[in-house]
Amino acid sequence: MDWHTRVVRILVVDDEERLAKSIARGLEADGFDVDVVHDGTDGLWRAREGTYSAIVLDIMLPGMNGYEVCRTLRHEDIWTPILLLTAKGGEYDEAEGFEFGADDYLRKPFSHMVLTARLRSLIRRGTATPALTIVAGGLSLDPATRRCRRGDVQIDLTPREFSVLEVLLRRFPDAVAKQELIDEVWGLDFEGDPNIVEVYVGYLRRKVDKPFGVGSISTVRGYGYQVVEP
Repeated sequence: MDWHTRVVRILVVDDEERLAKSIARGLEADGFDVDVVHDGTDGLWRAREGTYSAIVLDIMLPGMNGYEVCRTLRHEDIWTPILLLTAKGGEYDEAEGFEFGADDYLRKPFSHMVLTARLRSLIRRGTATPALTIVAGGLSLDPATRRCRRGDVQIDLTPREFSVLEVLLRRFPDAVAKQELIDEVWGLDFEGDPNIVEVYVGYLRRKVDKPFGVGSISTVRGYGYQVVEP
């Protein structure tokens, strides 16, 4: 992507007006076109009505919090990449945000350089060419429609769950190291707790394996995870 010739629109939703203005000024200086709103209800409306390459979304917002905005957009099949901002910390706060459909997570305070790098990474991923349906481990995954099925049963996955499963299925029948999953799904600059991988593998097993009485995601002790034929 040529960042110098294409106007990329970003929506910033943050009730801290000074921070939001600072983020907007920095992004505009880097060549982005930025819209700013200060509550969740307005953010949801803008995300629905506008065409954005990414959304910077604070969690603690008046009207609707960031989790609710994110969940609503995903339920409405609006898949604009979302970068959550929060003053919270800890892997389970991150996991909660990802469970609602966020694509990345940045803790306050943060540097403008890191914010810009994360956004550019999300935008590149969001505009990637969809691949053909992947079939392995009794599962079928369609990256174009973001749908997962076991047999005739559709399985609803969050964007992060889908990404983890996609990496595992693409590497079938090989095992994938935990660090490789982090690099592929969370990005090379991820600085959170690496145990987030175990959290998401657990989410996946409860959705794609347990209801069907199978075990298609296997732990490779001391290394990572592997999809196997159930």
